[in-house]
Amino acid sequence: MPKIKTNRGAANRFRITRSGAVKRAKSHRRHILTKKATKRKRHLREPSMLHKADVAAARRMMPYA
Repeated sequence: MPKIKTNRGAANRFRITRSGAVKRAKSHRRHILTKKATKRKRHLREPSMLHKADVAAARRMMPYA
């Protein structure tokens, strides 16, 4: 049986936690940051979990994570 390729886009976006949940970064922190409030940018730094409906798709894209 050949190895399954990891989807590199998913591997760069997501991390699997020890409990099996999928951690992701929040969006809207790449550019045009001057008009965004400091509080908003600070809260966007915090990681969040992927919605449970999307976890199975993310795990399929990263078979060895």
